[in-house]
Amino acid sequence: MHTEIYLDANATSAVHPAAIAAAALAMRDCYGNPSSSHATGLKAKAMLDGVRAQARRVLGAGPGKLTFTSGATEGIQTSVLSALCDIRARRARGEATGDLLLYGATEHKAVPESLAHWNALLGTGLELRALPVDADGRHRLDVLRELAPRAAFVCTMAANNESGTISDLAGIEALLRECAPTALWMVDSVQALGKLTLDLAATRIDYAPFSGHKLYAPKGIGMLYVREGAPYTALMMGGGQEAGQRSGTENMSGIAALGAVLAALDDGASFRSHAQLVRMRERLAAALRAALPGIVFNAPFEHSLPTTLNFSVPGLAGKELLDLFDAAGVRVSAGSACSAAKAAPSYVLTAMRLAPWRCAAAVRMSFGPMADEALIDAACERIARCGAALRASCLIPSATPAQDSDGVVQLGAGGACTWLVLDAASRTCAIINPLAALAVRIADQVRCQGYRVRAVIDTHGGAGDGRAALVAALGGQLAGGISHEALGWPVLADEATLDNGQVVSALMFGTRVLARVAHANGASYLLGERSAAGLAAGDVRFAFTGPDAVIQQLAELVSRKTIVCPACEAGSLPCTTLVAERSAAAPPANPLAMQLEAHGLERFFNDHPDALLIDVREAYEHAAADADHWHGRAVQSVPLSRLADRLSVWLRAHERPLVFFCRSGARSVKAAQCLHRLGYRNAWHVAGGVALGGDAGAMLPLAA
Repeated sequence: MHTEIYLDANATSAVHPAAIAAAALAMRDCYGNPSSSHATGLKAKAMLDGVRAQARRVLGAGPGKLTFTSGATEGIQTSVLSALCDIRARRARGEATGDLLLYGATEHKAVPESLAHWNALLGTGLELRALPVDADGRHRLDVLRELAPRAAFVCTMAANNESGTISDLAGIEALLRECAPTALWMVDSVQALGKLTLDLAATRIDYAPFSGHKLYAPKGIGMLYVREGAPYTALMMGGGQEAGQRSGTENMSGIAALGAVLAALDDGASFRSHAQLVRMRERLAAALRAALPGIVFNAPFEHSLPTTLNFSVPGLAGKELLDLFDAAGVRVSAGSACSAAKAAPSYVLTAMRLAPWRCAAAVRMSFGPMADEALIDAACERIARCGAALRASCLIPSATPAQDSDGVVQLGAGGACTWLVLDAASRTCAIINPLAALAVRIADQVRCQGYRVRAVIDTHGGAGDGRAALVAALGGQLAGGISHEALGWPVLADEATLDNGQVVSALMFGTRVLARVAHANGASYLLGERSAAGLAAGDVRFAFTGPDAVIQQLAELVSRKTIVCPACEAGSLPCTTLVAERSAAAPPANPLAMQLEAHGLERFFNDHPDALLIDVREAYEHAAADADHWHGRAVQSVPLSRLADRLSVWLRAHERPLVFFCRSGARSVKAAQCLHRLGYRNAWHVAGGVALGGDAGAMLPLAA
């Protein structure tokens, strides 16, 4: 589809070509064990010592110890173990120590979890206390001054991985020298390497862990600096490697690769200067401001790494932005990669006491210090495309008229469903079971598309909060200014006759009619093509029902192909039918039976030339992806939110093969399962989606 632009360098980086070459050389020519005394072993040891010397120069390690580790997590564990063992020994000797384990409130979770683990395991009984940060994400030095006399061990970061905030290490050091001269100090320096000037021996820092994969080295290699004289307890014992600091045969290929990166960093020419990186960040920020109106950057640039932008956009969820950027081939993330799978607001931004919506919707964009102008050019172009896709979908304000939208649209939150009935011909609409959380978005969308809202209605009592929120968002008045009953139905509505002869209240939308069927516990709404005789069962395309509705009560009013649109997702599927509900006891279709692999699509389409390839990502994702073709096949866009609307057509037409795909396969399998449950067997989905399906282009060299 297009070249990948990788802007998630704070999570991990592409591996430098020189690092790959160095690792291959080490495996091929320098494969000896550096502990061996023969010539092959001595050759390996010489390489090991050379990289260590390079690292010492880059870090300004002076007389301190420099040990190769598997990465920052091991370095953090070793630092915490060393500090707590020393504190326990000093307390056993009757020496005074503090009783607090202080850690920055925005530290990587590896730090507080390591502190809690070893504190419990060693029985030190110290109190863990989070050191708060200010609105810029910097440690509160006033609080540190108050707590420092009680501190036994202090853990802070050089720069935050989520916000990019650079810590005031000089200020922290001055306070520790003054108020806590015996406290040990660890500084997580993972994000500092290659981005900040380091001269560790000139500081009071006792421990500084690093991770190679954050700076163009492969995963599985890192470093730990330990200040001369700082206590040390080995985490791993056995063969006595690394001068007894860390047992286990050294990762020679990883060390060689890290050495190549350190050499590039040390040569002063390969990495961009601070000023160059600042200009690149400004270009990205300008592109984001132009594309995303109202964007808020969550950390001030003057106190942040020039390679990190953390932002939120009013009215847009973080997942929506991630999906949008991913569709455009721009790889960004929400918060820390280690906790990205957890659907929770950013604890880093929460600690900064930012507005809840900013914490929940934050996106991080980060690039590496070897980024070039070509990367930034391409990223800015894609960001502009993302903004255009959002405007076309009415998710952000637009000066140009939106594309016509017609039919039934499903919106949802937490398993509950809101349904929009849109009539493009009359530019009117009705909203059924509005959710309060979606009120502003719905109001913005109908305004953007130029629709007049004729009714905001519920299917059941107790759902009025959403209706009230939406009416308020619409300005407090619906089209026509007419009064409404308890569930929002207009008092002065038309009438329609149903198949059983029942005359019910109805609203006319062009050639369609929306009829209200009252129940003891609420109401259902039938949408179909009107005729002179009324609303025949065979003409009812949709039935909107409440969460507790017994939809069998509608059996005589609708057909077997009527799409039932519930107030809550039906078994995690978007919609259902009466036929499907009657056979609910039948075992669900085997997901593997409807799964296709991307590499087999060409053969499948050769065998099924009439098959349709359907993108179920949302319209803004499809537009950002520019995905009119995939694997040489024309693509139709049918967002999952419009699946019910299209189902009403597919179930009434000749059954042709349908192949769904999305970003990862999660939404496409839901679409295929829905069709199978409704009796449509010629439906498949592409396993892994475009993420694993290939044909998506290559990554720009050293994009991060």
